[in-house]
Amino acid sequence: MLLAHAITLAEARSYVAALADLARTFDASVEYERVLLQLDWIHDDEFPGLDTTGLTDDRVVLYAVADAAIEELADHGVDALQVELVLDMLDAARAKDVP
Repeated sequence: MLLAHAITLAEARSYVAALADLARTFDASVEYERVLLQLDWIHDDEFPGLDTTGLTDDRVVLYAVADAAIEELADHGVDALQVELVLDMLDAARAKDVP
């Protein structure tokens, strides 16, 4: 994994983790955790650590950055279908996080 790929993955994982922490329901939190697990599985459990310190509490911003970072993974050689599946999982988590 090249440095740019690792940075993108760390960004995606950190923002999804922040969404899981701020989820309004337990079910939404579990769905965000599933997104993290899928990202880890795609990368054969070789991933950078999470850093959620200093991130905003605005779910819209967190979602937008996570979505963009996950999409960018395709530019680093991640299979496009896997990226689309993770994005779909992220959308499903967000749907459960709506009040």
